[in-house]
Amino acid sequence: LLLVLLFLLVAVFVAVHLVSSESFLYPFGTSVGDKITPVEDDGTSGEVHLSAVFKFFSKEYNSLYVNNNGVISFKSATFVTPFWGDVDIELGGRVCYRECTDPGLLQMITNDMESHLPEQHFTATWAFIATWDKVAYYGSASTRVNTFQAVLTSDGYRYYIILNYEDVQWTTGTASDGDPETGLGGIPAQAGFNSGDSSHYFNIPGSRTPEILKIKSTSNVDFPGKWIFRVDNFEVPGGSYFAKEGEEFWKDDGCSTKCLCKSNGDIPCVSESCPPSATCEASGSFFKCQEIQEKEKTCF
Repeated sequence: LLLVLLFLLVAVFVAVHLVSSESFLYPFGTSVGDKITPVEDDGTSGEVHLSAVFKFFSKEYNSLYVNNNGVISFKSATFVTPFWGDVDIELGGRVCYRECTDPGLLQMITNDMESHLPEQHFTATWAFIATWDKVAYYGSASTRVNTFQAVLTSDGYRYYIILNYEDVQWTTGTASDGDPETGLGGIPAQAGFNSGDSSHYFNIPGSRTPEILKIKSTSNVDFPGKWIFRVDNFEVPGGSYFAKEGEEFWKDDGCSTKCLCKSNGDIPCVSESCPPSATCEASGSFFKCQEIQEKEKTCF
């Protein structure tokens, strides 16, 4: 079952099976000054020195690497994984990247942040953009490709990662036991990031399961295919609490409004309280009606 990331008051993470006909990726390619990684299996850029530091899990980094396999890594075991899978651009696609201080592009990022997280009042002053454009998977015997993008951005004080998923058609290369005809099965791709230690990391729901194929129709900011995280002091908008599709929850601490996570992206809510046999209890960032357990009676 698909896990659904809930966040109340702002939005609810759901599998929304809607895809915009207009690309929401930020401009990329050699025409806007991007560099391209080597065309080789498991290739990576050289060390990319940044003009501004990027703070990630309270540590500052001034350089990074862009890996063909859907990873941006720093010096250490610290990395961002928009879609960590076995990419092989020898079979198709390209990986583009650039550091950006262009006012027009930064305004686009600022506008997006204002649209999706207006309470943050964020104005981008710096960005780094990496785009995996129509990339094939290792061992591919098909035309299935993925297109996704990772954006690191800052206003000089706060640091965010924006992940954009335009098209995801495969999850697994053949080295991970994927089907060469479909790019599915085996050990699927992973999305999220890791601070380099064993305790500070986050995986987008569906990672390393077949559900990661649906990442282009999920979100934590109520926009299918877009995820935004603050990473200097790690925050997931809406928190990290999960419920299954089809599960009911209540929005308020009085359990007066019941909602349902539906698989088609709808989240209908109705005025309905807990039955007399239940009490309203917190369950992460939402509430549930919990049946009152009767105490066993002991006869003397």
